[in-house]
Amino acid sequence: MTSTFRIGLIQMRSTREPHVNTEAAAKLIGEAKTGGADYVLTPEMTNIMELSRDRLFSTIVPEENDPTLATMRELARALGIYVHIGSLAVKVSPDKAANRAFLINRKGNIVARYDKIHMFDVDLANGERYRESRSYRAGDLAVVADLPWGRLGVTICYDLRFPALYRALAGAGASFLAIPSAFTEQTGKAHWHVLMRARAIENGSFVFAAAQGGRHENGRDTFGHSLVVDPWGRVIAEGGTEPGVIFADVEPAEVASARARIPSLQHGRRFEMIEPMAEPAHLHVVEAQA
Repeated sequence: MTSTFRIGLIQMRSTREPHVNTEAAAKLIGEAKTGGADYVLTPEMTNIMELSRDRLFSTIVPEENDPTLATMRELARALGIYVHIGSLAVKVSPDKAANRAFLINRKGNIVARYDKIHMFDVDLANGERYRESRSYRAGDLAVVADLPWGRLGVTICYDLRFPALYRALAGAGASFLAIPSAFTEQTGKAHWHVLMRARAIENGSFVFAAAQGGRHENGRDTFGHSLVVDPWGRVIAEGGTEPGVIFADVEPAEVASARARIPSLQHGRRFEMIEPMAEPAHLHVVEAQA
């Protein structure tokens, strides 16, 4: 690990139109560079927020033809920064997309890809219903990638609720955990901060969480509040609900310090689960007659 670096979280309010979203992201990435960011992270679904399956598949394209990805690669090269696209919807078959993250280095090369593992299939109390697996193909590979300042674990949104994934990433050497998201407003109010802080504390890692925020064109409300959490669980930077750039200076040495204070990564042990014992059979006792 090397010395302190500056990150810029790009908070967005993506629309149904990829070209509009690409322009908005590019502008904010430029602002992040001007503000001194060495690494920028955009939120989940940077290129499109679309609930209609028909409209989604009539709009998105395969990775090799995706204009947002091409623009982000050129930006990374031109600005000389790492650009981490939180995720794009990219077509992988006529009836399935991938919710795919891309890490792009300073030369504009893609150095890591990650397909979201956990699909958001839920019915919320306010009547909102989501079936991500209907349109998206789940990934099955966890991904780490090396930055100049340390190793990065790559995840997306709903993955946040599966702590074993983050334990595995930390075990593979990740000092930073990226959790770009499009959290619903309802679940965000209840769980966003506590879950982000928990993942940082459990693993002695920084958490970088760029978010979608506000009322979207498709009628969906997302929570916003992009966060940077340090390895001790302290929120060191936070956004609101409006689009913008959230900056934080990250000191990689804090990872080793937190893990030395609470070395739980070294203390994990394998165990087996014991199933509940069956109820004992009723014993009938016959007393001897005098």
